[in-house]
Amino acid sequence: MIKSLRGSHFILRTGLAIVFLWFGIDKFFHSVYWINAWIPKWFIQFVGQFNIDGATLVYLFGIFEVVMGISLVSGVFMRFFSFLGVMFLVSVIIFIGIDEVTVRDVGLIGGLLSLVFWPSASPGGSRRF
Repeated sequence: MIKSLRGSHFILRTGLAIVFLWFGIDKFFHSVYWINAWIPKWFIQFVGQFNIDGATLVYLFGIFEVVMGISLVSGVFMRFFSFLGVMFLVSVIIFIGIDEVTVRDVGLIGGLLSLVFWPSASPGGSRRF
């Protein structure tokens, strides 16, 4: 078996990107589902004070997730968006609560944190992977 940090990094980024692209794109096709199934009514009422309705909120989440997926695939601002993704998923756990989906979110958080802390260069200055 060939072991490579470059290969591991690529597989991790690609796997996470697929998840975020999938959910981000799905929010544009099934926004009503996301509003009714996943966003608490009190949160929709709260953002309503800022003239943001439920559909707009879902679209904003979708845009964020698509941009995040693109960042993961391209590697552009990857650490920044990985960190934002961690914050986003932690806020989902806080606002939605702990349920059967939390296990998925914890796994995604672990993957994103590994990208945030992935070594970028060896002590000698050359790339490790």
